[in-house]
Amino acid sequence: MLRVLAVDDEKPLLEELLYLLRSDPRIRSAEGASDATEALRRITRALETGPDGPDGIDVVFLDIHMAGLTGLDIARLLAGFARPPLIVFVTAHEGFAVQAFDLKAVDYVLKPVRPERLAEAVRRACDQLGRTAAQPSEPAEPAGPSVPVQRHPAPGVTVADRAPDQIAVELGGVTRFVAIADIAYVEAQGDYARLHTDGGSHLVRIPLSTLEERWAARGFVRIHRRHLVALSRIDELRLDAGTTSVRIGSAELQVSRRHARQLRDLLIRRATG
Repeated sequence: MLRVLAVDDEKPLLEELLYLLRSDPRIRSAEGASDATEALRRITRALETGPDGPDGIDVVFLDIHMAGLTGLDIARLLAGFARPPLIVFVTAHEGFAVQAFDLKAVDYVLKPVRPERLAEAVRRACDQLGRTAAQPSEPAEPAGPSVPVQRHPAPGVTVADRAPDQIAVELGGVTRFVAIADIAYVEAQGDYARLHTDGGSHLVRIPLSTLEERWAARGFVRIHRRHLVALSRIDELRLDAGTTSVRIGSAELQVSRRHARQLRDLLIRRATG
């Protein structure tokens, strides 16, 4: 069972988070801290007494925007310890997901927090601690990047197939259905992928390689380790001083050497077929 610390400088949100955590049977204890200073004091005491001590903390559920130190600052400080507690970010802001997972966060939960979403974060933390206990000599592996989307719901921003022609993007408890035909290209962002459409972009947690495999039959082609593009949306193929790029609307994307020849062949076949 988990011993957790919840950190949020907005008291009503902290109380709601603690209520949800204490309602989970996998949580042994849940304490709260209303600012970064108090959180660091509690975490430092837990690290000093050790993981089996009376003040031990297994997981910190951490807000990002707080007065003084941010949640990201706290996570960076904890990364310097040999056995820090796991981190689950709980925030209203989508834009810090890449930084969060670079800091080895177990999960990234968007506010308003839904009970089933928080339960998934608790499950991920339990799984992570189980793996760490089973392999104490191996570095802990963040649960997020290694979990295929088909097996588990995605954290804060989730992806699922509603129908063959759509992808569901969930943000803050609101689910939007994006037509795959409307997606011009996909950009890898850490453990996430950003879907670019004419009307904007949507951040989803699923590896670019999975989308590449899933959407190959729909005319999506990998042109770079960071980009997957819809062939039908390419406006120009540019060759300049040995480098290759494509223009899709106002975006110009670099094509890696290993993908350049295949892309040219596909575009030629498409134009002449």
